[in-house]
Amino acid sequence: MCVNDQKTGFQFSTGVVLYPVLIVLFMWLVFWFELRFGYNFTDFGVLPRTLSGLRGIIFSPFIHSGLSHLWHNSVPTLVLMGGLFYFYRPVAWRVLLILILISGLGTWLFGRQAYHIGASGVIYGLASFLFFKGIWSKHYRLTAFSLIVVFLYGSLIWGTMPIQEGMSWEGHLSGFLGGLLLAFVIKNKIPKPVKYHWETEAYNPENDPFLRQFDEHGNFIDPPEESDEDSEDDSIV
Repeated sequence: MCVNDQKTGFQFSTGVVLYPVLIVLFMWLVFWFELRFGYNFTDFGVLPRTLSGLRGIIFSPFIHSGLSHLWHNSVPTLVLMGGLFYFYRPVAWRVLLILILISGLGTWLFGRQAYHIGASGVIYGLASFLFFKGIWSKHYRLTAFSLIVVFLYGSLIWGTMPIQEGMSWEGHLSGFLGGLLLAFVIKNKIPKPVKYHWETEAYNPENDPFLRQFDEHGNFIDPPEESDEDSEDDSIV
């Protein structure tokens, strides 16, 4: 028998799937609109240390340079945002919006003089937040999810270094540091693991009908044999 109410645990909701799908769908819609009507929204990206480049803080996560760029950002966005809305639903929107601002503003302050576009900065922020928050929470489910994040996206750490030309490592690094900061700053009430009756202090094994069949060494206690008189009394003629 469970002692904790199920409402204290993690609860699945439609938002866990719906919100990530809608955001990714909007990214694809923007890309389709560019192709269909011949637009190029790159100018709406982050252009460091310019007034017009500030608008890219909000717009750049939804703008991508090509199909490969969009595809490689879509899958991590679905996975990591799904984890965010499932495990950290009370603070999920706050974390997501702050990560967009931090990754974009960091790129605007320290980035190279070029247009920076794509959702990768936010992805790095989500991966960083989910990993460090899960480790620090000491909750077995969150820790397990942290290890999954490392297994799937641990190689992202190389993207925070200037090792590839044309890659916005400044945005990646800003997102990563933003996720690390939020994991430490944002407080979220972690659901307590479900406790069963035999795990509580009120549990007394001497009153357990099952355990009474065993001695202190774990040996099965043979039930007392019935006497002949009892057998005769209980028999049916």
